[in-house]
Amino acid sequence: MSGIDVGRPSTWIPYRSGLCEGCWSGCCTLPVEVSVMDLVRLGVATEDEAAAGLKKLARRLEKDGIVQHFNSRSQIFTLEQRHGRDCIYLHPQTRLCTVYEKRPEVCRKFPKIGPRPGWCPAKRKAGEKEGKPGRPAPAKGTQAPGKKAPAKGRP
Repeated sequence: MSGIDVGRPSTWIPYRSGLCEGCWSGCCTLPVEVSVMDLVRLGVATEDEAAAGLKKLARRLEKDGIVQHFNSRSQIFTLEQRHGRDCIYLHPQTRLCTVYEKRPEVCRKFPKIGPRPGWCPAKRKAGEKEGKPGRPAPAKGTQAPGKKAPAKGRP
């Protein structure tokens, strides 16, 4: 699957079941656009804060390093990215979502929605063999896929 460029959806491959297993999490390097309800589910905002004003909430979340942009017309927030690339909730070593159970709606629906619906920027993680899906054992102190993580703060 070499030649896949996250920034060029024309290089992506058709999504199929099992493609996520052992993947490097390319979809988590795309900008993540979230609603205020996603932010509430993530625990970084309250319903009261949202009711008091989204622009004020956006300023706080930008200051806290959680969002990088707020579009007041669409009322969509864009999550901050680590080093301009990875979602702030993507674990840098395991490449697993640290908020999987609370992840935003756009993440839940990918690749049905996104820059190229039905297509995926999947690549194997280093050390993974092509055609042999499977996640490596989680690093010490991280959760195994499918296990509910204990409540924690932001990574």
